[in-house]
Amino acid sequence: MPSTSTSLNSSIFEDVHCCVCGNTNPSHFKVLYEKETFSVVECNDCSFTFIPPYFRKKVSYENYKNEDVTTAVRNGNNFVKIERHKLRYDLIKKYKPSGSLFDLGAGWGHFMLTGQMLGYEVYGIEIAEQPYLYSKNDLKLPVDHIDFFEMKEDKTFDIITMWDVLEHIDKADDVIRKCTRLNSKDGIIVIQVPQIDSYFAKKQKDNWNMMGLDHVNYFGKKTITQLLAKHGYKVETIKSTWEIKLFIMYTILPLLKRLKGKTKQTQQQANSTINAAERQSYFNTFTQKPMWKLKLYMWIHNVIYKTLTALNIGEEMIVVARKVS
Repeated sequence: MPSTSTSLNSSIFEDVHCCVCGNTNPSHFKVLYEKETFSVVECNDCSFTFIPPYFRKKVSYENYKNEDVTTAVRNGNNFVKIERHKLRYDLIKKYKPSGSLFDLGAGWGHFMLTGQMLGYEVYGIEIAEQPYLYSKNDLKLPVDHIDFFEMKEDKTFDIITMWDVLEHIDKADDVIRKCTRLNSKDGIIVIQVPQIDSYFAKKQKDNWNMMGLDHVNYFGKKTITQLLAKHGYKVETIKSTWEIKLFIMYTILPLLKRLKGKTKQTQQQANSTINAAERQSYFNTFTQKPMWKLKLYMWIHNVIYKTLTALNIGEEMIVVARKVS
């Protein structure tokens, strides 16, 4: 239940810090949502929404995915993944048709692989061991297994990308500050994050599928623009997006499990019982089809994706910003 009183549990504001406006005054925050294992707070000064450090002390991403997930990814179809990422490059090409690209949080590497195929000079880092090993050994990509804050700054990049990364990082302002130093003059940064001011987030409120302890930051168009501007970026475009893969894994799969089990679980309760390997394996069932079917699926996927993006319908947003100072 939402509350505007910080007296409920003042300790949750220990070391509280707004990465957008820099507010550190505990009295200038309010509890927006109270969940079972964490609370979501809002900055009174700039309206940025996030989970405070008090709840995040034991969250780590070093073992974010295990070997079972790697096996499931390996059993998937790279054609589908590459075609999906080409949509992202369609947007990037409008601002940087070529050049060096740094992917922060490379994941399983399929975005970098697609960029390599399209002629970009790619490099990435990934802190989780299994995705790193798959990117390095299976896909043969130039990826390092290091923390971003420990990465050397002896090279700059025309393009920096973060796909579903910034929402996981407690010090988002420090990340963007370092990105500014790594970005070339007139370079661009491309960020995809869950969108707290999207239709779906506003409708679902504290039951929003994107809201969980592993997602610390909940940006809207105003707050992401303010954060980037503070560090020398001018936003070129913000597009709402709806990831069909995530819809299949985080909405369709738990719905089927609820129906099969005939329980009164909520969507979030059903989601909490599904591990990453199971999600990936379920998605694989859509990709292990004859090539003609896959091409038809991807054509339909692209039509839906582009239509929803054009209509600004989605629960995530892609932000493209240019370095101006």
